[in-house]
Amino acid sequence: MSLRKGRLQSQYTMIDGLTMHTRVSAEPVDAPVVILVHGVVVSSSYMMPTAELLAPDYRVYVPDFPGYGKSDKPKYTLELSELADSLCKWMDAVGIQRATMLGNSFGCQIIVEFAVRYGDRIERAILQGPTIDRHARTLPQQMWRLLLNSPLEDPSQAPLQAYDYWVAGWPRLVRTVQIALSDRIEDKLPYMHVPTLVVRGKEDPVVPQQWAEEVVQLLPNARLVVIPGGGHTLNYSRPLELTRVTRAFMESEDFQTKKHSIT
Repeated sequence: MSLRKGRLQSQYTMIDGLTMHTRVSAEPVDAPVVILVHGVVVSSSYMMPTAELLAPDYRVYVPDFPGYGKSDKPKYTLELSELADSLCKWMDAVGIQRATMLGNSFGCQIIVEFAVRYGDRIERAILQGPTIDRHARTLPQQMWRLLLNSPLEDPSQAPLQAYDYWVAGWPRLVRTVQIALSDRIEDKLPYMHVPTLVVRGKEDPVVPQQWAEEVVQLLPNARLVVIPGGGHTLNYSRPLELTRVTRAFMESEDFQTKKHSIT
């Protein structure tokens, strides 16, 4: 397995009158496509540690959704269905017919929404830290869990997130959090008919083991992998481990459901 890092460069695409920014790997051109989907209010920047490790062997795309990162800011905050629509329109614009998608946190909610609406456009899914735990669907509960998670993350992530929050703006931040909290992902999971890998950091307080197992049980074809010692944002704090399980999942020709696998 190659552990070298690949390079990604910025690309800009016009979607519905808005410019979407994407970080794209330069090569290999004919490799399987992997789209990394960022979480709530943040941007593609915190997905880069994993993107760079996947880039030598896959065609990697990491878009900023409209309203976030370096993409244009619409006057209103896109709803979850509109984020999924934007992803599909962006795929059309850049010429991607089908892809594997890897998301973190709220990015998992976007992927699930996308898979239900555009099932023929997604090949496999990696849901890393899927939110929102239906047993803790309130802002105080989620804030407390995020506070508990903070010591588990790489300290260099905080400035990136703070900058992304500032770029998005307070109204968009508030509305996006409301959208995440109101999304009943558990109602959609049974209709997501693609091979799915659910990945959880073993110490993640945002996505407890009980909820991760429930997500896997609700999905028609899923497997759970737990990364020892990891928190909520493995794509930034444990990119090597996440890349390893992602590669193994993508390279497995005969995917069989295993409910409680642990690496």
